[in-house]
Parts: sequence; structure tokens; C-alpha cells
Amino acid sequence: MALILEKGYDAVTVTDIIARADVGRSTFYAHFTDKKDALLSNIDQLDFLHAAPAGRPAELFAFSLPMFEHVHEHGRLLRALLGRRGAQPVVARGEQVLSTAVHQELTAAGARPGPSLDLLVICVVGAFMALVRAWADGEITATPAELDAAFRAATLPAIHATLPTEPS
Repeated sequence: MALILEKGYDAVTVTDIIARADVGRSTFYAHFTDKKDALLSNIDQLDFLHAAPAGRPAELFAFSLPMFEHVHEHGRLLRALLGRRGAQPVVARGEQVLSTAVHQELTAAGARPGPSLDLLVICVVGAFMALVRAWADGEITATPAELDAAFRAATLPAIHATLPTEPS
């Protein structure tokens, strides 16, 4: 990851990665198909996107604060990867993983599968990613808690208005 900070994602080659990691080419290719695969493998391991964090199990989008904290914690690298001039494969994979998590949460909360749910997922992921990108590009300065509060204020009222209500 330090290579990305030094050279930028596009300039980093598999040869650079192999040299920095001090591994052989065959070892690299035993684990990854290319540099994109090596980078994207880290996104799939973000546990807080796959299960509600402890202490927030029933809360919709419980991933949001831990994700904003993760973004803040890894600021320089994530600014390089997620900003408007960042690595598009990272942004696309992040949106895909986030979309799956949001879809699963909304379905578990009672949303019916179909075009309406798909539109909601796009809106929620779009709002989240817009905040991350604005922060990564330096357009806004906010703490993870402030980003989380803005995300929730923008999305939760609409989500609650569209979810079926339970009979009394």
C-alpha cells in the first residue's frame, strides 16, 4: 500500500509489488491474478460490512460509523484510492460490497426484493460514497461521527418511510 502513496495506483506494477514484498513472481501469482486482484482482496475482508458490529445489531446501516472510522484511520491511503482521481477498481469494488451489505440489511428489515429495493440501495450507497469522496478530496472536514450523522440524517428517514410497518 505504501507503493500506491509513493507512485499512485496506475504507476504501480506487479514487479514493484513483488520487489517490495520480497516474494517471487510465482508466489504472487499463486495468490493473485494481477495488481487489481491484490488490492481488491483487502476490501472483501472488511468484516463490519458483513455483520452488524457488536452493540449495534438491530440498527440499520450499523456498518456506517465503523466504515467512516476506517476511512479516517487510513486517511492518506484511502484519499489516494477513493478520491476523484483514485483507483476506479477500488471505488467500483467498494460500491459493490457496500451494495450487497445494504441490500441484505434492507431485505432483513422487511423490504421486498424488486426494482424499488434496487433503487433504494443505489441511493443509500450513493449517499455514503459521496460523503467518503468529498472527505477524501478535501471538500469537507468532518469527524467520523459527523459523517455518520449526516449519512443517517440523509438516508434513514426515507428508508423508514418505505419499509413496511409491522401490524400493531
